[in-house]
Amino acid sequence: MKHYPLNIDTAGEGDIIDITPYVRNLLSESRLSDGIANIFCEGSTAAITTIEYEPGVLEDLRRALNVIAPADAEYKHDLAWGDGNGRSHVRAAIIGPSLTVPFRDNSLLLGTWQQIVLLELDVRNKRSRRVHCTFSGD
Repeated sequence: MKHYPLNIDTAGEGDIIDITPYVRNLLSESRLSDGIANIFCEGSTAAITTIEYEPGVLEDLRRALNVIAPADAEYKHDLAWGDGNGRSHVRAAIIGPSLTVPFRDNSLLLGTWQQIVLLELDVRNKRSRRVHCTFSGD
């Protein structure tokens, strides 16, 4: 098993960052041939998923998240803590903090248009996110 941390700087709420090149480089560095990659983001207001990294679908995702957990809704978290990021927590919980991707011949088994992305969901402006890439295999 090989573990690599990544620090990713985000521009704030709604930022979607393609981290596929980073994960591919780390997999190459691991020198493992076949197995699984786990990509996990620390924190409860960010998420990891896959998507076609294309402007239209990225905007569609942002819009869908706003429908699911709108900015103008009342969140008990906001009432308790006053930090205004209740929607961020809800969105992150729905998408999830991690993703598992198989790899073969030291290559991620992603679809042609499938990229691994980090979603910044917190209402704060800029964040530095810690992403852990763990590769298990031989």
